[in-house]
Amino acid sequence: MTEIHITDPTPFDEDIIVEKSLRPSRFEEFIGQNELIENLKLYIDAANGREEALDHVLLFGPPGLGKTTLANIISKELNVNIKQASGPVIDRAGDLAGMITNIQNRDVFFIDEIHRLNSVVEEYLYSAMEDYKIDIMIDKGPSARSVQLNIEPFTLVGATTRLGNLTSPLRDRFGIVLRVDYYDSKDLFHILCRSADILDVNIDDKGAMELAKRSRGTPRVANRILRRARDYAQVKAKGKITYEVANKALEQLGVDEYGLDKMDRNILEILIEKFSGGPVGLKSLGVAVGEDPSTIEDVYEPYLIKQGFMQRTSRGRLAQKSAYELLGKPLINNQKDLFND
Repeated sequence: MTEIHITDPTPFDEDIIVEKSLRPSRFEEFIGQNELIENLKLYIDAANGREEALDHVLLFGPPGLGKTTLANIISKELNVNIKQASGPVIDRAGDLAGMITNIQNRDVFFIDEIHRLNSVVEEYLYSAMEDYKIDIMIDKGPSARSVQLNIEPFTLVGATTRLGNLTSPLRDRFGIVLRVDYYDSKDLFHILCRSADILDVNIDDKGAMELAKRSRGTPRVANRILRRARDYAQVKAKGKITYEVANKALEQLGVDEYGLDKMDRNILEILIEKFSGGPVGLKSLGVAVGEDPSTIEDVYEPYLIKQGFMQRTSRGRLAQKSAYELLGKPLINNQKDLFND
């Protein structure tokens, strides 16, 4: 039986606790994303040399890849404090003012899920980002008045899984825009080895590589699977994760050789069987699968597209030839014509 959402890259409560001990705090501890890291090092060294605030940074990409970790590393490398918030939590302009007016010179203000800021708060953020000032309204009615508050120069670091949902005025105010992409198996192997050392997990290289290959290119998923494989090894394999133990643990978790779980396969099966391979709209697919469309879009779809099992088109989602081969399904006539073109 598949453990529910074992491959879900969004954090569980358990993940949040464990990730604090596993999270790298400096660039030299961070594994992967080499080009992104080199660029950030350059920008931070330049800002430190000028003793200025770093340009505002926007990090975008699928969940579970280390955007929050990078925000914390940026503050450490700048040798400043970090204040953290989430887009949905900043409900009113007053909430934003309360957070941002306490920031010290060159500090980092991190907003996760920045695409979920409401429009009123977002407009107040513009002047804070550009002019280091914020105008807030005091009182209501005839006695209402605007008060301008000066803010110390700071760096806003925004993180989003949906770059397209950001308004152009907000997106254009970020001087540094960086994509955090999926990790390859080699990087995940080294991440798993580091995590195993910290958590005191007995694992050999072949076991670590097998877990890495099936972790959907996502460190959060890799670390979660490592903990479940540790449990399996403790009970059924004398505590050591070898290739064989990793394989059996993943099989019990319902994770196949491609890193797909039961829900991934269910999405592909319904796309092929009920919608003739597509194209089909996301809402219709969500109803048929019994999953929220936004969950499919954020959690499952990016990896299925990356692995070549699904395509997102202007007309809807389309199953690819490899999806038919994976599930052992014959190509439908209209799909044969499509793939032969």
